[in-house]
Amino acid sequence: MARWCYRHRLVVLLVWVGALFGVGFSASSAGTDYANVFSLPDTDSKSAYDLMQKAFPNTSGDTDTVVWKVDRGSVRDAAVRDRVQPALDAIAKVRGVGAVAGPYNGPRGAAQISRDGTIAYAQLTFVQRANEIPKDVVQHVLDTAQGAERGGLEVELGGQAIQRVQEPPQGLSEMVGIIAAAVVLFLAFGSFFAMTLPIAIAVFGVGMGLFSTQLLSHTTNIPDIAPLLASLIGLGVGIDYALFIVTRHRRGILRGMDPEEAAVTALNTSGRAVLFAGGTVCIALAGMLVTRLRFLDGVVIGTSLTVVLSVLAAVTLLPALLGFLGPRVLSRRQRRRLAAEGPAPEGASGLAARWSANVERRPRRIAALAVVVMAVLAVPVLSLRLGATDQGNDDASTTTRKAYDLLAEGFGPGFNGPLQVVSAGGDTATLVEDIRATSGVARAAALPPARGVTVIQVVPTTSPQSKETDDLIDTLRDRVIPKAGADAHVGGVTAVSKDFAAVTGDRLPLFVATIIGLGFLLLLVAFRSLVVPLTAAVMNLIAAAASFGVLVAVFQWGWGLDLLGLGKEGPINAFLPVIMLSLLFGLSMDYQVFLVSRMHEEWVHTRDNARAVRVGLAETSRVINSAALIMVCVFLAFVLSGDSGAAMAGVGLAAAVALDAFILRTALVPAAMHLFGTSNWWLPGWLERRLPHLAVEPQEESAAAAPEAPAGPATAVHGFVRTADGDPVEDASVTLMSTGGRQLDRVTALADGSYIVSVPAPGAYLLAVTSPSYGSRARHLTVTEGPLVYDVELTGDEVDAVT
Repeated sequence: MARWCYRHRLVVLLVWVGALFGVGFSASSAGTDYANVFSLPDTDSKSAYDLMQKAFPNTSGDTDTVVWKVDRGSVRDAAVRDRVQPALDAIAKVRGVGAVAGPYNGPRGAAQISRDGTIAYAQLTFVQRANEIPKDVVQHVLDTAQGAERGGLEVELGGQAIQRVQEPPQGLSEMVGIIAAAVVLFLAFGSFFAMTLPIAIAVFGVGMGLFSTQLLSHTTNIPDIAPLLASLIGLGVGIDYALFIVTRHRRGILRGMDPEEAAVTALNTSGRAVLFAGGTVCIALAGMLVTRLRFLDGVVIGTSLTVVLSVLAAVTLLPALLGFLGPRVLSRRQRRRLAAEGPAPEGASGLAARWSANVERRPRRIAALAVVVMAVLAVPVLSLRLGATDQGNDDASTTTRKAYDLLAEGFGPGFNGPLQVVSAGGDTATLVEDIRATSGVARAAALPPARGVTVIQVVPTTSPQSKETDDLIDTLRDRVIPKAGADAHVGGVTAVSKDFAAVTGDRLPLFVATIIGLGFLLLLVAFRSLVVPLTAAVMNLIAAAASFGVLVAVFQWGWGLDLLGLGKEGPINAFLPVIMLSLLFGLSMDYQVFLVSRMHEEWVHTRDNARAVRVGLAETSRVINSAALIMVCVFLAFVLSGDSGAAMAGVGLAAAVALDAFILRTALVPAAMHLFGTSNWWLPGWLERRLPHLAVEPQEESAAAAPEAPAGPATAVHGFVRTADGDPVEDASVTLMSTGGRQLDRVTALADGSYIVSVPAPGAYLLAVTSPSYGSRARHLTVTEGPLVYDVELTGDEVDAVT
């Protein structure tokens, strides 16, 4: 497939461009229909919601609030009223606004003025849900209301619709993430063309995924946070997967391979690992389905679809783009060096090699230090509290946060999250009196009954996110309502959030066990080992604990929130652990696959565990760390999204990826594998016979060997290296490599130009001959039973790699 895409690159590119524009045009024409469906069967808040729908079926529009405060006097003063009321009347006439209930409309409106008379509010009811209201309509409402401001009169607005118009421009976080990733890629590759390849793959994969998700929102319930999370994970994996393949491709060219053969080999090795890694991410995401929370079903659809399309782009579009670039995937300096010095020898050098050797020498000390660091970071997770963020967590400069604070100041902290006790029978009057007498209740009032259902609005004395409010809900459900003998249920946004957090917490162990179990089975089949997948499972749990510790310290304890401009501290969103663990386990598995597959390849060749771990770490740590740095940049950019849930997920995932790549995969995993020794690769014989075979990275020699080449004993290639005039080249370096670029033998030609290199077995190989004086040549050879005589002529031309 890689070879076909490489040779038919124009067709592949046109198909992808046509698909992207076609799906994009369809999505733009259809619009969006995202829906946040919190279905919590068998919960008290769900029973309250069902009764509310039965009694008040036409309350589906979004309700927002206009709040104003005077510095001196009262909001009842004629001067204040004459400025505010015309603005409210103008808002009522805006198309899309259903009703405006202000404080100056009779006795009922008087309850919308604070006791000291300095703060008042009006409720705006739109005819549509917040995500369906055009932003220009909401912006007009916002401008009209704030146009009434003057010296001493402050006007602020709150609500879901208002929150949408104060978000940064859509795509800002994605653009910042892409720019940051481009900088890292340019530093890693040193080539502008090579830098653009992973960016292009991510753009195509994420673009197709987002447009497809937008179209699917018309056929199934997809929450509005799904596109943000799909962008977040899609950009990360799309850039990373392309990075792994391009790195392998560049290595092949540097070792003397023809660009087409280098691309084919890269896709048949790293491309297989990308397919496997993408599959593990999708499986981890699908693990969310076991929680049976309908809200997450749409998240699974959007994120999984984006990952699948990113993988598809990496294994089809990427080889086509590599065909367009040819040797320009290397930097100019690398191309000049390749022409002057010939193919580079195999093996890692520099910092990566020194670090790998250091881990081999001191595995116990490095493992202990890594465990201590991760344990310290995980300590805050012991105080994790799940809940829901609201506009009280917005940045202090936003109008929604100011409106929230004004309502809390004028009407009490519980006013922003009232409870709704919905009664369908029993003594409602007694129930109201009992609720008023309950500790923690500021006030309670029953609304006029409808269709046999009475709604009692209960305002707590504490804020919606406080533990005392959760305790009040439990008190009402367990003691007050049963004592009154009423058939009633506690609902409202605050109660729904509490029930959602409880359900999520109850189902979290099953979810974690599912994705860890599936990951264990996948790695067991891939690497034919019990210790490797067990190590990966433990490392995933350590990474999860440490990343949630960072999340609690930042968002729940408030460490650094002001620095990041992320508003006020509060509980961790109840849905975040499930989403974050899915993404974290999937991404951790990616790094484990790329790290261990290279170790496993070396183990198969040498049966030397220490060498396998040392070589695997040295050759993959740089690309894994580069990939992780890109992920961190992309995830942190989502702090700019304006969505608190996406910002929380971005910070949490950035911390998780950084800790996983820079501490676990670079230090703790290789140190543990050095300590375990050959036990890393142990598998009982009876299990070995029953497991299916899955080649994450095939052996390069067998993968590329000529079909007609028979198996046999070790042999040799020998001959002479001469110039075009027949003179011997005595300083020539002769290297025998596998067709994938693995160095097998290397010698220097003698004074008469003769050389001999050993061949491990009959098959297909690459012979590279390099001389500082005459340039270099690379030839593919097929070695059969006996020694092969092969003379090489160096002419001084540039590198000539013939397939």
